[in-house]
Amino acid sequence: MDGASEGNRARVLRAWAELLRLPALFTVPGDALAGAAALTARPDRRTLLAIGSSLCLYEAGMVLNDWADRADDAAERPHRPLPSGRVRPTAAFTAACAFTAAGLALAGRAGRPALTVAAPLAATVWSYDLFLKHTPAGPFAMAAARGLDLLLGAAATAGRARPALPSAALLATHTLAVTTLSRQETRQGTPTAALAALATTGALSWLVQRRPSPGLRPHRRSPDGTLHGHSGRPGRGSTVRSPAPPTAALAVAYAITTARPYLHASLNPSPPLTQQAVGAGIRATIPLQAALIARSGATATTTATAATTATAATTATATATALLTAALAPVARILAKRVSIT
Repeated sequence: MDGASEGNRARVLRAWAELLRLPALFTVPGDALAGAAALTARPDRRTLLAIGSSLCLYEAGMVLNDWADRADDAAERPHRPLPSGRVRPTAAFTAACAFTAAGLALAGRAGRPALTVAAPLAATVWSYDLFLKHTPAGPFAMAAARGLDLLLGAAATAGRARPALPSAALLATHTLAVTTLSRQETRQGTPTAALAALATTGALSWLVQRRPSPGLRPHRRSPDGTLHGHSGRPGRGSTVRSPAPPTAALAVAYAITTARPYLHASLNPSPPLTQQAVGAGIRATIPLQAALIARSGATATTTATAATTATAATTATATATALLTAALAPVARILAKRVSIT
């Protein structure tokens, strides 16, 4: 009896791990951390609350996605937890509601600005899964959700999100390309989506390395001399400087993660190769987030003209945060060999 009970418990845990797509969870913390870094703010308790909120809302989306697609999956992916009967639809829908409530509650604990972003994020997640996924607006809704998730980290940590919009736009663009490609995971597609994703990766790899030279106007400086974001408009005589080594290295890591799978999917857009390309695109979110974090730290060094010690500390914090974020990528890759990320 004990052996049978343990075996049944293992099967249940395995089914929920597949439903929640646990390896993909490692792509979530970097959103909030990149949002905080965009305002050169050091991660704090509110950042952790934002990460918790993001994880809950992400899992709500994962579970609700399979709940909404259970009829289609019965024909195309009968091995998935819901069509195979390993997880009941009622349990899945209840979990999606619970994750959403928990995500909003955690955002509320982080402050009103965070909740102001988390509420439309939750609405976007539910709208995508229930209404927009199979429409032309679907990929854009998914991209908006990922961008809002980054802004959630900024709003929770610093009380405002506007300076994080450029980083959110870059991350959303990557998500748009991956989501568009994922639409042909279960059928023979065309090379167009994979080629578009490959081109997008190249463009983002270049854009994320661009950092402004001295002359950017700071949004504001706190009494202790710490800079909190900038207007994004260079002052007179400003140019774009070479990227800092950590940013360049992480941008290269981002490109390498996706280049070969995207190329293979463009040469042969079959479901297996497309699924591999989508999985690589999801995992590539991590080095992209890390590059955005490192870039924000490098920007801080160019915008500050005083408080050198504080600026150096900000840069060191951003670099350390970027490296810790990047370290999640191999963990996600190892887990993805055991539990599908798509």
